Amino acid sequence: MAFKIQQITEDDYENILLGWWSDWGWDAPIKDFLPENGTGGLIIFDDDIPICAGYIYNSNSKLSWIDWIVSSHTYRKKPHRREAMDLLIQKLTEVAKTTGAKYAYALIKSNSLIETYERQGYAQGDSYNKEMIKLL
Repeated sequence: MAFKIQQITEDDYENILLGWWSDWGWDAPIKDFLPENGTGGLIIFDDDIPICAGYIYNSNSKLSWIDWIVSSHTYRKKPHRREAMDLLIQKLTEVAKTTGAKYAYALIKSNSLIETYERQGYAQGDSYNKEMIKLL
């Protein structure tokens, strides 16, 4: 399957991603919480149909954080959906490597997403109990 891979745009965040987070019953991250004010990631399309997207945070160390993976709740083509998710994690990981990262990190709760990361060579670390965030 030939998917189209693009940088997330401000329009994608507003017109696609916010709806996806809502469809899954999740609170969307605030735009300025995301890398590059909501545009620092990739989105995968099947022709003109958006399938999934995710973000990459680069740090001042050899670590990149790949997260905020979200997908269309209504796109159910098999095996296309799984292939698109695998491609998304693969491409975000490649971006991390090209920026000089030596480690890619992800914080995940979804079992199907954990399986996607594992198919791309990620290994599980310690399990966490609480996510801690403070608004400054």
